Amino acid sequence: MNIKFRQETFRGDFTFANSPDTIRRFPFPFNEDSYMYSVNMEPHVKGAPGTAFDSLIDVDEHYISEMHDRALVLKEDPLRCQALPHMMTSQWDTLELLMEQQAAGYPEHFSLARDGDNWRWINKPIGIDQKFVFGDASTLPQEPFEYITRQAQGDFCIVDQRNNNLWMDAGMVTTQADWSLDFDIGMNFMEWHGPVPLAHQLGVFERALKFLLNLQQGKPVRRLNWTMTINPRLDTSPENYHKWGPDRATVTPENVGSKVHLRCELQSLWRLPRSNAILFVIRCYLIKMEELVTVPKWGRRFHRVLRDLPPELVDYKGLTRYRPTTVEWLSIYDDGKPTSSGIFPD
Repeated sequence: MNIKFRQETFRGDFTFANSPDTIRRFPFPFNEDSYMYSVNMEPHVKGAPGTAFDSLIDVDEHYISEMHDRALVLKEDPLRCQALPHMMTSQWDTLELLMEQQAAGYPEHFSLARDGDNWRWINKPIGIDQKFVFGDASTLPQEPFEYITRQAQGDFCIVDQRNNNLWMDAGMVTTQADWSLDFDIGMNFMEWHGPVPLAHQLGVFERALKFLLNLQQGKPVRRLNWTMTINPRLDTSPENYHKWGPDRATVTPENVGSKVHLRCELQSLWRLPRSNAILFVIRCYLIKMEELVTVPKWGRRFHRVLRDLPPELVDYKGLTRYRPTTVEWLSIYDDGKPTSSGIFPD
């Protein structure tokens, strides 16, 4: 798969856009016309060609621009990447997994050669040709976790398993939906999910934790999560709320189509082989409303989901100011016809 990489921005002049093919491969997160929290885990296996599930670690046309944006975030705030001292084995686990998956999924862009502990990693899009000794951090320009996550789309958290709980003990988090690695690092599973409404009363997180504690190596799982973002801004962190928060007040009936974005997270969880930790991959995808409605099924369905969303979720996801304007705009694209099951375009 020879990807044509775009040169675009996720800040300033916001030149981000999706090509027609990338619109259709967007992981639309609603399989029915309404939404409520659920664990909704499924095996993370390869899906149909031309979808975001084609490879287990997805690379798309936004790759180079997203890696550039990550570098800008890290330059401004190095604490967006942290790993507690006991996590070095899981750092190497993560490096191995991401290199293997990118090389397997996109051999024309990435390659990994191994001779015992002597490895060679080639990343053609970014122009990297790196020889290093696996297990010897001094042979890489950064610690292994930072090194490889500077070369992979999405956010990455490593959660350590102990005392019948999961603990967020490492992370590379630059594209998050309003949560802070620096605040959450060292917390357990229930603590970092504390702010989420309704799900606790429904027992969602208790079931999710029980499920993840039994996650097996070689059997990763995935789920989809979502929120909305004004302008195609990847970095919507609490630390930078002063930059993106005011955008919510700029939505008008005239600019909904270009300003309002559905933000989907393809979340995958992998049991790591040496450390027994779990790698939590949070891959962020953005699509503006005028792109989303080019798929008629999605335009109909998202109108219904957003219109009928429980008030607690409207508030939690920060949609209050612009939701009515967006629902009104989307209503034009909802002809009332039934929608087919599943998330994919008809």
